[in-house]
Amino acid sequence: MRGSCHCGAVSYEIDRLDSLGHCHCITCRKTHSAAFATTGRVARENFRWLSGEGKLTAYESSPGKKRFFCSVCGCHIVAARSGSPYVILRAAPLDEDPGLRPQRRIWRSHDAPWLFEDGPIPSYAEFPPES
Repeated sequence: MRGSCHCGAVSYEIDRLDSLGHCHCITCRKTHSAAFATTGRVARENFRWLSGEGKLTAYESSPGKKRFFCSVCGCHIVAARSGSPYVILRAAPLDEDPGLRPQRRIWRSHDAPWLFEDGPIPSYAEFPPES
């Protein structure tokens, strides 16, 4: 299965995705500019850079954990803890359906108060009709 950043400068391939879940921690929220990040665990031997590895930039978001981004478009692709046999793959840059669905939500204690609605809100397949 393949994935790539938004601009296409960085691409990778994985043989197997071990798990998938939503992380609501403040660090994921801020580094993704999103309410939560969907991530998966991939054994390092099942992950390969195909192109653009030299275009990556890394940020140590917490001691021993680096997050890797495309230096061109800013897409967050993976995170890794030093010494871990796994990388933490960001699911959004996958170019195809991984076949897994999220099995858990973590760090719910960090949820933003605006994340969940009190009632139903309109939903559209694309842009809403002009008013």
